[in-house]
Amino acid sequence: MKSKIVALSKNQDFKNLLKERKISNKYLTMYFGKLLDKNNKKLNISFVVKKKIGNAVIRNKIKRRLRNIINEVVKKISLNFNYSYLVIAKITVLNNKYTIIKETLLTDFKRIK
Repeated sequence: MKSKIVALSKNQDFKNLLKERKISNKYLTMYFGKLLDKNNKKLNISFVVKKKIGNAVIRNKIKRRLRNIINEVVKKISLNFNYSYLVIAKITVLNNKYTIIKETLLTDFKRIK
């Protein structure tokens, strides 16, 4: 199923998600919860990389990798479209292989179901 991935845009949405449930692992921290005015046909997910991790080129590279992983995860398993997700990357994402990060993110999404 081809789904449209939409990023969070409102500051209030970010604040509400930070109060919701979270899953953390070696590579990232993921907050997830239900937002009031959300379209259930679109996947609502945002990626955050702190400035401490590196310059803009490195931060954008990490976000591109995570977006690509999410596109593959959506094809493999059915995600809960009622939830909104906020993914905060850690510095260990930068130095590890793509496949390892993909597998850990896949297991985290399976735990959310």
